Amino acid sequence: QVQLVESGGGLVQPGGSLRLSCVSSGFTIENYVMSWYRQTPGNERELVALITAAETTNYVDSVRGRFTISRDNAQNTVYLQMRTLKPEDTAVYSCHVRIRSRQHWGQGTQVTVSS
Repeated sequence: QVQLVESGGGLVQPGGSLRLSCVSSGFTIENYVMSWYRQTPGNERELVALITAAETTNYVDSVRGRFTISRDNAQNTVYLQMRTLKPEDTAVYSCHVRIRSRQHWGQGTQVTVSS
């Protein structure tokens, strides 16, 4: 059974940092594209960052240079290191993987950037 469990969210001041974790089970992350999305109330989910099986990464323009996606294959965990956070980064962040045309999501973790 595929499971994705996020953690690491919280309240942080503008300019601060957070590291999100997505612990995965039921599959091997190194074989799939792993992604982080975020969503705010009333808006569509936005793809923030992804890492491919070949460890190629890509980011939405608004976070490029501030966020870093990585993975630890031994821990079957994907990370999102977020630096220089801005109030507009406030959202629920969710981990995602698509396996054989089926999409899987974690429960999400709230990130709030506010002074």
